[in-house]
Parts: sequence; C-alpha cells; structure tokens
Amino acid sequence: MQRNRRISLMHLLLCVMSACWTALEVRGSQPEIPLSVVKLWASAFGGEIKSIASKYSGSQLLQKKYKEYEKSVRIEEIDGAKLVKNVAQNMEEIFRKKAEATRRLVEAAEEAHLQHEENPDLQYEYFNAVLINEVDEDGNSVELGGEFLLEPNDHFNNLSVNLSLSVVQVPTNMYNKDPDIVNGVYWSEALNKVFVDNFKRDPTLIWQYFGSAKGFFRQYPGVKWHPDEHGVIAFDCRNRKWYIQAATSPKDVVILVDVSGSMKGLRLTIARQTVASILDTLGDDDFFNIIAYNQEVHYVEPCLNGTLVQADSTNKDHFKEHLDKLFAKGIGLLGNALAEAFTILNEINQTGRGSSCSQAIMLITDGATEMYDDVFAKYNWPERKVRIFPYLIGRESAFADNLKWMACANKGYFSQISTLADVQENVMRYLHVMSRPKVIDHEHDTVWTEAYVDSAQLGENKGPNPITTVAMPVFSTKNETKNQGILLGVVGTDIPIQELMKTIPKHKLGIHGYAFAITNNGYILTHPDLRPLYQEGQKRKKPSYSSVDLSEVEWEDTEDVLRTAMVKRRTGTFSMEVKRTVDKGKRVLTMHNDYYFTDIKGTPFSVGVALSRGHGKYFFKGNVSLEAGLHDLEQPDVALADEWTYCNTDEHHEHRHLTQVQAIKLFMTSRKPHLKCDRELIQQVLFDAVVTAPLEAYWTGLALNKSENSDKGVEIAFLGTRTGLSRTNLFVVPEQLTNQDFLTAEDKEGVFNADHFPLWYKRAAEQVPGTFVYSIPFSSGGENKSVVLASTAIQLLDDRKSPIVAAVGIQMKLEFFQRKFWTASRQCNALDGKCTISCDNEDIKCYLIDNNGFILVSEDTSQTNLFFGEVEGAVMNKLLLMGSFKKINLYDYQALCKEYAGSSDSARSLLDPFTTVKWLLTELVLFLLEFNLYSWWNCDSTVKAQRAQRTMMVPCDTEYPAFVSERTIKETTGNIDCGGCIRTFVIQQIPSSNLFMVVVENKCDCSSAPPVTMEPIEIIYNESLKCDRLKFQKDRRRPKSCHPFHPEENAMECGSANALNFPLVAILFPVLSFLISR
Repeated sequence: MQRNRRISLMHLLLCVMSACWTALEVRGSQPEIPLSVVKLWASAFGGEIKSIASKYSGSQLLQKKYKEYEKSVRIEEIDGAKLVKNVAQNMEEIFRKKAEATRRLVEAAEEAHLQHEENPDLQYEYFNAVLINEVDEDGNSVELGGEFLLEPNDHFNNLSVNLSLSVVQVPTNMYNKDPDIVNGVYWSEALNKVFVDNFKRDPTLIWQYFGSAKGFFRQYPGVKWHPDEHGVIAFDCRNRKWYIQAATSPKDVVILVDVSGSMKGLRLTIARQTVASILDTLGDDDFFNIIAYNQEVHYVEPCLNGTLVQADSTNKDHFKEHLDKLFAKGIGLLGNALAEAFTILNEINQTGRGSSCSQAIMLITDGATEMYDDVFAKYNWPERKVRIFPYLIGRESAFADNLKWMACANKGYFSQISTLADVQENVMRYLHVMSRPKVIDHEHDTVWTEAYVDSAQLGENKGPNPITTVAMPVFSTKNETKNQGILLGVVGTDIPIQELMKTIPKHKLGIHGYAFAITNNGYILTHPDLRPLYQEGQKRKKPSYSSVDLSEVEWEDTEDVLRTAMVKRRTGTFSMEVKRTVDKGKRVLTMHNDYYFTDIKGTPFSVGVALSRGHGKYFFKGNVSLEAGLHDLEQPDVALADEWTYCNTDEHHEHRHLTQVQAIKLFMTSRKPHLKCDRELIQQVLFDAVVTAPLEAYWTGLALNKSENSDKGVEIAFLGTRTGLSRTNLFVVPEQLTNQDFLTAEDKEGVFNADHFPLWYKRAAEQVPGTFVYSIPFSSGGENKSVVLASTAIQLLDDRKSPIVAAVGIQMKLEFFQRKFWTASRQCNALDGKCTISCDNEDIKCYLIDNNGFILVSEDTSQTNLFFGEVEGAVMNKLLLMGSFKKINLYDYQALCKEYAGSSDSARSLLDPFTTVKWLLTELVLFLLEFNLYSWWNCDSTVKAQRAQRTMMVPCDTEYPAFVSERTIKETTGNIDCGGCIRTFVIQQIPSSNLFMVVVENKCDCSSAPPVTMEPIEIIYNESLKCDRLKFQKDRRRPKSCHPFHPEENAMECGSANALNFPLVAILFPVLSFLISR
C-alpha cells in the first residue's frame, strides 16, 4: 500500500514537471514584443515627423499670429434660421429673373404667331443647327447651311456660339422643308430679338429656347449640333420633361396592351415601343400602370395590382424591363380590360393617391370588334373625366371606325401606327389634346424641372453641372382657333445649379456645413452627396440620377422627419447625429448636425442648411486696414476659392473679365463700382490675408536655406482659412513634384469647392488641437500617389466653441516619410547599444496605420494604402474585439453593382458574311417598312449580337463598413490563436498624430484567417420587399395648377388613320423575296 502511495506521488511529480515544461515551451514559442521598445519607436518617430511638419508648415507661427488678434476679434454664433431665410431669398431672386425672361419670350411668340398668316407655299431659308457651316463637294454652302459666325465663349462651357442669332434643329424623322416647319420657323424668328435682349438684361442667363409643337427646336445662342457616335441626332424637344410638364397638367394614366394571338410578330414589337414612348412622356408628377389583356387581365407588374405608381425614372425603367415578357396568345376581351382601368382610376381619384388631376386610358390594340358604349356609359359618361387614346397597330383599317368613335366619345384622340418609325410622332399627339384645357384657360403656368445634367454641360475636363429648367407654354391667341386649344409650343431657359450655389455664404456654413435643396417630390435639386455620373471624370449619367430622394443621402433620418417637413414647404429646424464619408467614401466622420429649412417662394423647391455642432456653429470677425488687406491679398502665393462668390462678376458684361481679387479691389476702392459683393466676407478675407502674410516670408526663408530639406523630402507647404483664402509654397521646382494634381482643379477633394472645404482641412478640424493628421491621398484610378499629406487645424481659442480659423500642412515624399519610420524603429534603450529587437528582424512585422486603418508603411511596399484588415485580418478582428477600432456600418443608395448580361454565344453568328448582309437589310427593311412580313424573317443573328456577354454596372443599394480608432486607447497588446500557434502583437499610438504603430509576431501562419474588408455588399430585397418598395409612396406635394378639361373644348378634333406607303412596299418586296428564298 505504501509502495502504491510512493508510485502515485512520483506520478504526480512527473505530471507537474511535464506541465511546467509544456508551459515553458509555450512561453518560449511566443517571445513577448517589449511594449517599452515599441513605445520608444513610436515616440522617436512621432517627435521626428511632428518636428518636420511643424517646421515646414509654419503651424506654430500661424497659431501665434492669430492669437495676437484674440482680444480684438468678435466671436458670433451663427443664426441658422436667419441664414437659411437669406439663402432662400437670394435663390428666389434668381428664379424670378429667369421666369421674367421666359415670360417675355411667351409674349413675343404669341404676338408673332398672331400676326402670321399660314402660307403652305412659303419658301424660307433658315440656319439649320446641323447644317450650318457645312459645304458640298464644290465648296459651296449646303442648303439651310450657310456661313454662321461662331466664337468660343466661357460662359457657355467654352462652346463656340453666336450671341446674335439662334439656330433651328429639326428631328431626324421630319422633313426640314415641311410647310408646317417652315411657317413655324418663319414667325418664330421674332424671338431672336428677345433672346438677345434677355441676355443683355441678365448676363447670367445661359440657353434660351422655343420647342415647337410641330417638332422643331429654336435655340439661343446659336451653336452647331453634331451627330452622336452612331451618326444620328435623336433629340426631339417634345419628349423633354420641361416641354411635357409645361404643355400638360399632372395625369393618371392606365395603359392597356392587347396581347391576343393576332398581336404576334411585328405588331407586338410596335406595341412594346408604343408603351415605352408613352412612358417617356410621363414625368414625376404623373402616375401610371400597365395592363396586358387577352381573355384575361394581366398586370405587367403583378405586385401592383389595382393601383398606380409614380412615373419616376426608376419605376418607368422597371416597367420597360417587363415589356419583353409580353407574349401574344388567346383572344382579346377589351371590355374587361376597360372596366379594370376605369375601376383603378376611380379608386385612385377618390383616395387622392394619384395626381388628382387629369386621367387617361391609353389603348394599344390591333382592333376592336365593338364600341363598348355600355362600359363607357357605366364608368365615364356623362362627365367624360377619363380621356381615351386608342392606338391602332398595323395596316388594317377594319376596326379604325370603332376605335376612333371611342376617342371622339371620350375627349381623346385616335392614331394608327403602321411602323416603328411612326411611333414617336403618333404618341406625341395625345399631349396636345391633354393641353387643350390649359390653352383655352390661357393659363401660362410656370413649371420647374428637377435637376438634370444636359449632355452639352459635360465639357472636356469638367465635371457635371446640373441644371433646372423654367418653362412656360405658348398658345395660339387667334379668335378662330380659341376653342381648339392649339398649343404652339413651350419656351424655356436653363438655370445652372452652380449659379444657385453662388448665393450661399460658404464662410457661414463652417467646415462641415452645407446647403441643399429639394423638389416638391422630395428629389434632390442640389446636395454635396449627389453623384449623378457612373464614375468621376466620365460623362455617362446614371439612369435615375435625377430622382435621388433626400432620404437616400440623409439616410440617418429613418422617420423622414426632415424630408416630410421640407416637401410640405414648412419652415423649421431638425437635429440628428450623422455619419459623413470623405476621401472617396473610405473614411467617416461622425457629428451632430442642426438643420434649418424653408421654402423658396414662387417655385416648387425648398432649401435647407446643415450646421455641425461645436466649432461649426461659430464665426469670428476681425478688422484690418483696407490698405494692408489689399496689399497682402494681391501677393502671388495667395489664391481665393474658385467657386466661392466674393463679388458677382456675372451680372454685368463689363465685369466678366475680372478675377475675384480684382473685383474685390474695385468694390472696396471705387465710389460706384456697380458690383454686388459680400462685404462681410471681403472684410474677413482681408483680415486673413494680413494674418497669414508672415508665412510667405517664413517659407521663403526655409526654401533659401540650403542646409534645410537637402533631400527634398518636403515638397509643398500650404494653408487655407475659413474665408476660402489659401497660400502655397513650393520647396522643389514644379516639375519635381511627386503629386502634380495636389491643390489643382484635378484634386476635387483637396481644394475649396462650392459645397465643401478641402479634405485636409476637414480632417484636421476633427483632430485634437495641436496634432497633425497624416494620410496618403487616394486617387480615382487607384494608383499610389507616393506622397504623404500632413495637416493641422489652427484654433482661435482653447475651447470647444472656438472657431477653426485655418488649417496648415505639408506634402512630403512617401519614401522620405517611410525612411523616417524605419530609422526610428531601429532604436533601443539597451545600455550597450545592442538591440534585441527591431523592425529589421524577420520574426516580427511592423506596420504604420492611420486612424481609419489604412497602411502608410509596411515592409511590403505593395501594401501601402491598403486597408490593414485585408493584410492582417486576424489582427484587425482582434483589434475590433478589444475596442481599439470600431466598425461603422454605412449605406449607399446611389451605388452601382456589376451585373452579368447575355450568354457566351457572343456575336459569332455575325461573322458569316451573308448573315451580316441579311442582318443589315433586315434593319433597313424594318425601319422603312415594318409590317407583318417581319414575322417571316429570321432575325436570330440580331438577337445574338445584342446578347453578347458583358458586364454592366446597374444601380443598386449597398451596405459597407468604415473603421475608426478609439481615441481613448493609446496602446494595447494582444494575442491570436492561429491553429494552436499563439501570435502576439502590440499597437502603440504615435504621439501628436492620427497614426498607430502595429508590431506583429511573424512566426505563426494566420493566412487561414479571413480578411476584414471594406467591400460593399449589395442589399438584396426579396420579392415581397421589392413589391412593398414599389407600392410605397413617400410624401409629395402636388403642383397647384390643374386643368383636366374645359367646357368649350372641341372634342371632335379626335384623330385620323395613317395609311402605309404602298409604293415603298412595291420597291422593297422584290428584295425581301430574294433574301427569303436564300
């Protein structure tokens, strides 16, 4: 028994020794990274780079200069309510002037038409926008061309224009010398004088125009039009939103499409195109649905059974995609479809969910065997509030009388469409019928469009310049045509959103503040977060860019409190915490915004301003002598914000050539300068010029000292102030700059802009006072800029309410910055100078990351500017768990996602020569003839060519993360278990910066750990949620004006049929016969 006890004790002793040995083995496998050594490296590097940044930026000198004025300046809290009221009044004045110019065009046009007698034989040479300055083979001007003087003009995006004359554009499918066109062009020549006079009265005007109901478009100033890459000009003014909104009242429309068996082949193709063309004529104030019918009634979008949806671009595109799913079969029971359409319109009218104005049924069919007067008697007579617009598809006229009777009996219009080429012109006719009540009422309603980017506004090397259009209808005032309600056309003028932005006092908004405006539908007119293009620098516009809702950019307002109040044109305030992304969406700033909003009188728009709490709500005023201020403002190193308005030099032609500095000097030194300037802003920019002037001499001294900056590591010193003033100094010749784009127009986030302060200024303002923020710029193309920017904010007072008066910084070479890091990481505190650990050791990895987790220094230079989580996923995950970094979820409702379209067939079938000829002739025949011979013709080659596999970028919603360091955590250690191997790491903040040194043990293989990425994830909506989103209608404010019908309207003007051109058939039939026989 004793022997057994002895064995047990020995066994226990061996176990204890084994455990201790194992513990020693584990401890030996994870040599601790000395925190004190990493702290030494961080301190040495932090001291070195702060010394460099402070010295070359002159930050301490600038702080000292502003402090000298501390007792003489006056700090004011910004009154947001007063500020937004002034902004609204300034915008109202701009809109009023443009509306007056448009009204003068209306009066001139109606008078000119009144005095004109129609002459079917009139011969008149006019300047055709496409043909001007064109010559024939002999060098003679072509007909309707002629010599037309054009000169480049920066006011018109540097296009070559003629400021004395207008030009006329005629759609491709119309004859230039059609008598209706020639007569309209002749009498509308009277507008030239008014165009020129309007521009003299208001030099801020840009394009003025008249869109005729006959189809031609008169534009001032005169400019040459060029075909697109396909050699055509598809523009038809009657299909533009400004024309449609001005010509008609808001409307509810149900489109009925016959999909019975007789609609097979080309007829269904024409029907689809007719529906698409009708959708193109609907605007944001209209509502619609599409019903396909045979023996049953089918909603094209089953989810929207029994209701209407708003005709915004997203909904219209959604329905267009569904048109390809229409197939013809069965018999057509029109009576059931008409009853369904009337039921929807009646219910919508009673509940007030639609436009609450005009209503119409569009009927697209190849025939109707009866008149369905019982249906009309039940649902529409005697009031006839719903107009009927039948479109007879095909050549057959057997049922034309029934369909025309429906139109005449219900205040509509009948059209027959035989070819695809007929679609556009026939669809447009319904607009003139819908406009009759407005014309007879003689109501010149002023309409304003949502913001859109005109293709002409996308000049070379320029970003998008969204515009809004003010338009008014032009009526025939001749007594003999009064009850016919003849619409002559629509006049309009464009207003650049940039002109509205000039009215905003940027200096009062603070560093993170901004102004924004929305339409009556809640769509953005202007907002700094609106992104209308697919990619910065490209000209391709997103399909739904003009209907981005306020709730999609101010997405933190989940209850739509701000949006609802602004749509209802209220005046008030609202507050919320927001997450604002900067630096191409890769970084996030969290702040609390106070919003102030009101309506813009005389328009459907509302405007708001957002002020960030803290330093963003305070402004200070200082005084200097005029002489000193102007002297320092005119120094060569000084620049003023390009898109800020110190003086409005656009209001008078004689001031156009002035720079802002020249305009300020003229305004401050002349008795009657006739300049409209912001005196308060000018006084403060003069103050800033004087206070920052010593920096010029300081930087020059550094540049001249040969012992300083010998390796040219520091390239630029720069500063910016709250008034948009900036100064720069180069320490190297311009050709040697590593980043040539910095502080230029190419660097959009790095300069003062119409709606934001520079990125380096914004980020410095959110740092602890006295510290620098460091970063490597992200470029649009993703390539490494090979420079590091360092900037710091200058505060006036030492408290939270102190305004940020300026920011100052330097640009240095990345290689220079990294060299300083590696030098610092070789230091140690060993007495004998022999360091046991350094970043040169192979068993550790050293990184330098910023407060958003991006790598500035790594042994692997290809990792520079990557997100740390992509390189060290296990470490990043641990930092998130430990609270050293936090993840912030963000949402992008203007995102683009990849979608793979088509199949792998490619366009192989077109490689066969005969197939190619066959395809080309098919396209020609379809365009010229387009009737049911089409169904005999095999067009698979065309389909395959169009369905070649390709990647498309399509609009989507995404969720993506951003990461921010926790300010209170200065240093920490941790370990990670990588499959049984323990890996240690240390993270240490670099003093006086936004940087962290991360030292990670390199012995364990943690490659199996998933990376932490910032990749956006598409938000996938299930079918039920998609349906709910389609059905859901946000609050909107209806236009005040509504003209659904008029008792004096002549309803007998209700349409006629178009016959097929039989000589054309005779010409093309032999060609078809030959090819079909092949």
